[in-house]
Amino acid sequence: MKIIAVIPARYASTRFHAKLMQDLGGKTVILRTYQAAVNTNLFDDVFVVTDSNLIFDEIVSHGGKAIMSIKEHESGSDRIAEAVENLDVDIVINVQGDEPFINAEPLKEVIEVFKNDLDKKVDLASLMYEIKDEEEINNPNNVKVVVNQNNFALYFSRSVIPYPREQNVGVRYMKHIGVYAFRKQALLDFYHLPMKSLEASEKLEQLRYLEFGKQIKMVETTHAGIGIDTKEDLEKARKIV
Repeated sequence: MKIIAVIPARYASTRFHAKLMQDLGGKTVILRTYQAAVNTNLFDDVFVVTDSNLIFDEIVSHGGKAIMSIKEHESGSDRIAEAVENLDVDIVINVQGDEPFINAEPLKEVIEVFKNDLDKKVDLASLMYEIKDEEEINNPNNVKVVVNQNNFALYFSRSVIPYPREQNVGVRYMKHIGVYAFRKQALLDFYHLPMKSLEASEKLEQLRYLEFGKQIKMVETTHAGIGIDTKEDLEKARKIV
């Protein structure tokens, strides 16, 4: 089974422009993320996929591998699908470009899902962790997921799901972490399927997979990850470095 990591890297960002090219302890955010992915030793190859010549040159000039995205895309999945369409791979791991402190353990866990899936029932695997703070639960920037008894995703939402009409019934609120592992075919199917109303409403690409019947296996983790979405996040990351 050939497993690669792909890091989608747009130059523009609504909340923090050019965040991937910001300095983080003497290296750019995107270079640190790329090198961290390589250093996990979990992948047969690692690529950055970008629409930016700046980011492309940043990776290649430091000995890395980058692919120029030749089309405009609605989502990271679309960008990755275009990049891997003609690559000989089985499993594609989407690593977020703005998370330079990659922890190998949760990545191992999503890879294990496919190694153990002998009947090939899983199309995607992703991560979730429990949140208990009421402000976190109500924050629409925190995507919540509900799963069935076998930890397959039933729905993702920015809203509070499930709604707590009854208290003290043992409901757990699970936050989705945007690390995905795809079977290549599921990714290519996504690429050629239209966006439907649920995805358009919530602005969550994972809903396209669910709307078209794909099976998303969720893996619970305690590793929340450290993303850089704001200038404040960058300052925190600099202190960590």
